Amino acid sequence: MRARPAPLVIGHRGAPGYRPEHTRAAYELAFALGADAVEPDLVATKDGVLVVRHENEISGTTDVADRAEFAGRRTTREVDGAALTGWFTEDFTWAELSTLHARERLPQLRQASATFDDRYPILRFRDLLDLVDRASDDAGRPLGVVAEVKHATHLAAAGLPLDELLVAELAEAGWSDRRGLVVESFEPTVLRQLHDRGYAGKRVYLLEDVGAPADRVASAGAEAAGYDTDLTLRGLYALGSGAASDAARVDGISVETGLVLSSGSVSVSLFDEDDGSIDIGAVTSDLVDLAHSAGLGVYTWTLRPENAMLPPQFRSDGREDEWGDWRRLFSILLHSGVDGVFADHPDLAVAVRDGL
Repeated sequence: MRARPAPLVIGHRGAPGYRPEHTRAAYELAFALGADAVEPDLVATKDGVLVVRHENEISGTTDVADRAEFAGRRTTREVDGAALTGWFTEDFTWAELSTLHARERLPQLRQASATFDDRYPILRFRDLLDLVDRASDDAGRPLGVVAEVKHATHLAAAGLPLDELLVAELAEAGWSDRRGLVVESFEPTVLRQLHDRGYAGKRVYLLEDVGAPADRVASAGAEAAGYDTDLTLRGLYALGSGAASDAARVDGISVETGLVLSSGSVSVSLFDEDDGSIDIGAVTSDLVDLAHSAGLGVYTWTLRPENAMLPPQFRSDGREDEWGDWRRLFSILLHSGVDGVFADHPDLAVAVRDGL
């Protein structure tokens, strides 16, 4: 196997294994634990402010449902083809959202994190960029941001073009030409729009193992090409070195860990008892090599240690919230040739990577 740089460890929404996701505490902790970059999810308020939330529906990650003054904002809305009932960022101004506090999204699984509920306010994207600037100074090295643009087609229909808002925000914060800046999305249209607006950073296309991008479904309905077409060799080359235009070309793909693992990995012995090496060819698919051959970087999500979050072959006999054989899984993924991993507990990924 040819030598490659060690994979980046990206704090997935900060360090949500320890603190409620997308909070100042989660991001600061991610860097303290050795993350090379952090990943915010970006949605917008009705007055065009980019905020970092897992989704534009915020009842599961804030105290909005307990706020009597916002009871009338509860509504049902179709987002990317699914009907959702709750409270949506596009129905609030930033001044209103700034009064809310974050809560743990998975309280039954992460009870320790949930003890920090209601301590931290919601952040704007510009707040996070300032935080990363300070953390870079403290660390003495440039730290990165991998920003995921969420529900771009849905929010554009509400008059909130995320590509325009993001490019303006980066320019205002002095981040337009920063190294270590990546924008990713499950919707290729917004990645092309960013290019057309002069965005110069890396663009990464998020892919799932089923379904189709929301932007394609919005334009083509049931005939929309699925993610599976992008994951073929032809599809990968169309995204990378064989793209017809610079706007259509992306710098990488980001996929679920299941797409990196081989279907046969359940029964393969991982470690050689003599030298501790791993037979990676037996436990991983050929996706990483195919994508690299097409000129694409490869990232994978999400490294998590809890039994409920692990593939069945890596779970222990304990409770859902107890940790399974996470070290074996992390070792496979970090040996697989990927260029970066997203982790809810960045320290665990750093420990495995640096011990390789």
